[in-house]
Amino acid sequence: MSQQIFIAFIVFIFAASFTPGPNNIMLMASGLNHGIAASLRHVAGVTIGYLLLFTSVGVGLGAVFARYPLLQTLLKYGGAAYLIYFAYRIATARPSDGRSGRDGRPQRFGEAALFQLANVKGWVVAVSSISTYAAVAAFPWNIALLAAVVFAATLSSALSWLVMGAALQSLLRSPRAIRVFNVTMAVLLLASLYPVLAER
Repeated sequence: MSQQIFIAFIVFIFAASFTPGPNNIMLMASGLNHGIAASLRHVAGVTIGYLLLFTSVGVGLGAVFARYPLLQTLLKYGGAAYLIYFAYRIATARPSDGRSGRDGRPQRFGEAALFQLANVKGWVVAVSSISTYAAVAAFPWNIALLAAVVFAATLSSALSWLVMGAALQSLLRSPRAIRVFNVTMAVLLLASLYPVLAER
């Protein structure tokens, strides 16, 4: 039974990781605007930050929020403000021209890691994963096993979306096309806020 649960979790977490969400949208935009090498710290921040978030939920962070709901509310609206800031940065970003440097910069490791606190999709996936698939093994080995899969899924997804964004560099050559792409990504990022702000 535990093997079946584990296989189901692998399918779930890879599917959830590769679907569009705030991290993937920002990574794709970073790939287009800054390239792969410059965006690897962003990838590392997303991967490590989400791994820490997932593990924290597994060892009881959800219980802290249940006891102190104000903390969750502050985190929710603070995260929403942070997301709006990054949507603005994406909308106004210009790609590197190879001569004068960048007009913007990709997210740093710490920024990307801290952003996971504002990632509603990530919270939903973490909570539902722990509550549904924790029976895969006895605690704490269940959390360690699930976290290993989360690490692999998050890293492979982050790299894939980054590479897709970088691949667009050969297609979107004019400043106007890049601006349209960036504004579109920013709008999608803002749209991902709807579940946060609509929740009562």
